[in-house]
Amino acid sequence: MIRIFNTLSGKIEPLPHLSRNKPLRIFVCGPTVYDSSHIGHARTYLVFDAFVRFLRANGIKVFYLQNITDIDDKIIARARESRTTPKLVASRFTREHLDDMKHLGITSVNRYARATDFMKEIVKQVERLIAKKFAYLIPGEGYYFEVKKFKDYGKLARRTDMRPEDGVSRIDESIKKRDPRDFCLWKLQKEKDEPAWNTPLGKGRPGWHIEDTAISEKFFGARYDVHGGAIDLIFPHHEAEIAQQESVSGKKPFVKLWMHTGFLIVNGEKMSKSLGNFITIREFLEKYPAYLFRFFILLFHWRSPMNFSEENMEQAEASFETIQDMMRKARLVADVKRRNTERTPSLRPILKELEDNFTRALEDNFNTPLAFGALFTALRHIQPHIFALSSKNARAVVATFSTLLGCLGIAIPKGTIPLTITRQVKKRELFRRNKQFIQSDALRKKIESIGFAMEDTPLGTLIWQKQQKSRPRI
Repeated sequence: MIRIFNTLSGKIEPLPHLSRNKPLRIFVCGPTVYDSSHIGHARTYLVFDAFVRFLRANGIKVFYLQNITDIDDKIIARARESRTTPKLVASRFTREHLDDMKHLGITSVNRYARATDFMKEIVKQVERLIAKKFAYLIPGEGYYFEVKKFKDYGKLARRTDMRPEDGVSRIDESIKKRDPRDFCLWKLQKEKDEPAWNTPLGKGRPGWHIEDTAISEKFFGARYDVHGGAIDLIFPHHEAEIAQQESVSGKKPFVKLWMHTGFLIVNGEKMSKSLGNFITIREFLEKYPAYLFRFFILLFHWRSPMNFSEENMEQAEASFETIQDMMRKARLVADVKRRNTERTPSLRPILKELEDNFTRALEDNFNTPLAFGALFTALRHIQPHIFALSSKNARAVVATFSTLLGCLGIAIPKGTIPLTITRQVKKRELFRRNKQFIQSDALRKKIESIGFAMEDTPLGTLIWQKQQKSRPRI
């Protein structure tokens, strides 16, 4: 049974009951496309991609929906700075974001929903809130949700007051609001360069929070299973979503289980352009491979804060190299047809224990650090005996490790060795057999100088492409 921490209850609970005929419905808040996505965004998207992959690997059907906020005050401000249109700004950064997701290997999302494609649903939801007297009009400004009429406001964050660190909606700062907590549902157009839609509500554009509930209601109805996002969205964004949807539908709870990922900080400080530690996904991927970033992210529990630093990445890289090294050797052994002729520990109980402990860790609040702990425990048992394994046992090692890591979206790169390098390796082996060690060593140095590493093993020479160590600073 899969159990996950629910922000709403403050407890670890079973994943919501699943119907055989309906998939688990998951909605995760996507980006506001006014700038490049950064590695803090990437953490959330990678965590949920790994989580959904794990669910599907265990036979659970999932419909994973993610929104894209492509209309917002920040987009308008960016357009004015760039002397272009909000539509062009949103289109550019939407394309960039989707390209980033592709390069990160994020493939689990069923549908990316742009807010501007659901204007009809947004307007209809606002109209229903007005009809139920949860919304009021500030002439010349727009329609606002009246928080005091929703008695459960604050139940997700366990508070109702606004604080300086809250991610306040960009269009909620009217001095004419009845309550400082009230938030905008529909903003009327004031300037000619502001995007606006002609609707019964007046010519204007939607508020931030209403976009998400209108989209989720369109796909999932008034209630669904899991809502995810970063921890800074709990208040007021997700609190506002609950208020809107439960008010308009009269059904509770709006979402059964809420998942919030912890912060990613850089060198111990919050990521900020003013501090010079703001790292975009594109900048990061110019330096590190995507599979290593995924591994690094999952070394931390999804709810915990995590610190990015060059030192921490190097430690993660060393840990991943340990796995790669064993897998390279296991593949080499698997290619040699032989029976096990030496006394080695029986692999069946080791691999079975690994599978059980790995799966159990992920079922218990998606504890990826504990799952990796089980992986390294098994590795330490297997590695000393790797060259004594039979081909069958080596293939079992490769299959087990590949399957377990694969369910999180982590693939161990095999790498391709160019034919010219393979020929050089065979030539070197001939030198060694003929005891021409000077020529052998010279050829080894030549091969290593062009980016390949070598190891002489009892079963022949193992060669692989080295990771780039001289990397640009980020």
